[in-house]
Amino acid sequence: MVLGLSTGALVVFALIAVALGLFVSEWLPPDITAIGVLVSLAVLEPYTGVTATEALQGFASRATVTIMAMYVLSAGIEETGVVDYLGAVLAEVTGGDETRLLGATVGVTGLSAGVVNNTPVVAVFIPMITGLSEKAGVSPSKLLMPLSFAAMLGGTLTLVGTSTTLLASDFSRDLLNHPLSMFEITPVGALVLAVGLAYLLTVGRWLVPERIPAGADFTDEFDLDSHLSVLVVRDDSPLIGRTVTDALDDGGTPNADPLADEPPVRPESDDHGTPDAPDPAAAEANGGPTEASAVADAADGGGTGPAAVESIGEPDHGDDVDVLQIERDDDAFVASATDRELRAGDRLTVRGSLQAVNRFAERHGLAQRSREAVTEERLALAPHDATLVEAVVHPESRIDGRVVGDLQLRERFDTTVLAVRRGDDLLREGLDDVTLQRGDALLLQTDAATVDYFEEADYVVVTERVVDDGEDTDGSAAHDPETGPAGTEPTGPGLGADAAVAIGILATVITLAATGLVPITIGALGGVVALVATGTLTGSQVYDAVNWSVVFLLAGLLPLGVAMQATGGASALAAGLVAVGETVPPLALLAALYLLTAVVAAIITPVATVVLLIPVAVTTAERLGLDGFPFLLVVTFAAANAFVTPIGYQTNLMVYGPGGYKFTDYARVGAPLQLLLTVVTTLAIATMWPP
Repeated sequence: MVLGLSTGALVVFALIAVALGLFVSEWLPPDITAIGVLVSLAVLEPYTGVTATEALQGFASRATVTIMAMYVLSAGIEETGVVDYLGAVLAEVTGGDETRLLGATVGVTGLSAGVVNNTPVVAVFIPMITGLSEKAGVSPSKLLMPLSFAAMLGGTLTLVGTSTTLLASDFSRDLLNHPLSMFEITPVGALVLAVGLAYLLTVGRWLVPERIPAGADFTDEFDLDSHLSVLVVRDDSPLIGRTVTDALDDGGTPNADPLADEPPVRPESDDHGTPDAPDPAAAEANGGPTEASAVADAADGGGTGPAAVESIGEPDHGDDVDVLQIERDDDAFVASATDRELRAGDRLTVRGSLQAVNRFAERHGLAQRSREAVTEERLALAPHDATLVEAVVHPESRIDGRVVGDLQLRERFDTTVLAVRRGDDLLREGLDDVTLQRGDALLLQTDAATVDYFEEADYVVVTERVVDDGEDTDGSAAHDPETGPAGTEPTGPGLGADAAVAIGILATVITLAATGLVPITIGALGGVVALVATGTLTGSQVYDAVNWSVVFLLAGLLPLGVAMQATGGASALAAGLVAVGETVPPLALLAALYLLTAVVAAIITPVATVVLLIPVAVTTAERLGLDGFPFLLVVTFAAANAFVTPIGYQTNLMVYGPGGYKFTDYARVGAPLQLLLTVVTTLAIATMWPP
């Protein structure tokens, strides 16, 4: 015994300390950290009291299985266009008015998040909100943070609104023999949502900063004025008669990539401009890798070759310059995609710092046109297929943690990274060496088919893209307000039969669970079967819909709760709260527990917070002779509403880059809301379930 703690409790606390350090530092992905905790608990069974069988029980828990099934049911709603339809309706009713736009955004998002996973809702709404904000003359920063906060607030409307409530229901069943019913928490959840939305529409509206200027185009938004230049090929330039790739490659590249000898297969477009899905069999039959294998290889670290053609030939110069397009008479070509030979008088649009561009121009015999501005229109509406796209590295992206240069986007997909926004920091130089992080917003020059594939393959979420204003002849550009993931078209006034089926299946699952006829786990699994049986989703779509990192995170951490109970660790931590509870009223103790949970959830993940603190909260209540159920609910609501950092919840990360926010902006807007909800939630829970 050390400090009154058993050896087993000390071992468990040591594992928790290591896990918390890994969660905060992100040296390992959170799901891998969780699996490491599971393995450690089983290996150290003599101390932790967790057998191998118990360590694996997390994969068979009701919460884990239900969460997996709810991901699929949410995908059925998303894939059939229901969320897009909501966005289209929102666009119609707001009419360009800022107040109506904010109100409709948070209202629709909050209510949707009560029954549909909030991550796809936010992913679909980001591009739509960004486009509508541009039309209304409002900074997107003023809308994107409220969008994320509303999605979090709506998650506690029902049992299935968030993984946190499902996990809490499992703990409530095991510790208190009181599983949550479908709408048991709805009265408190509805009050929390109403108060939160009122805050966002009043006080929060003025606290949310305007980080991105209203109406700014991409070149202004990413401050690229001094990083985009125009160069002209002089009569004596050594580039004449050579393609950009050959000329700047100087005849060869080191073949560090096993796929470098084979041409990448890029998505093609049909006659209507719709990207065709890559055909793996056809690609392999032609001797080239499939696009999926190319991207996957790059994302998983298979490629290590150079990423920018201009830096390959003469690496000693260290020029960080990308040639983006070639203009010749009335034509324009994407530099990395064309095999046309350069001629005297060709105009090259390049990306790079002024110093790098000067060295580049001098070495290759190019004249500078310093007075020619490179605008969004010049890049996006030139007579070629490429456009400008803003895309976010979402929390579960496979390119999270990868170096931009290793992805070889120019060589494989004729895609160039022009800038990276990380919160309020802009990265415009040395991009090949940038290690991508969750929440990074990338400005890409690419074509529609390629970026659609990147999104379909779940590497990025497209938040904004430049489109031509229909048949206008003035050449003006506009940011697409309604195009959702994978380039989906606006849904229009009606929904198809598939949407009705998906809605009906979800409604049936909720009704069966609410009436107690079928447990939510069984009902949700039955809903998955129904989606596939009706042809609403395919088998592969079912597996793709599941966020497996969340599943492994949850399954890996659940044994930690068992170890906390078995070793007395939960009782040891509860002793501190018991000491507080003996000197303050139960209501004050609930409020203190809410604040503690909110702070922890903002640093690590809501799932990890629930696993760690619910056993402590229930044990505290038992030792004080109080009802443990309100204590469990306080932890649940606080963990589900962690507003004060961008890392506490994945939707916060998704809007971090597109909104251009500073890390502290979340505390600026979220801290007052957190304090307000501490009072409201605590009072509501204590009123409905007196401790």
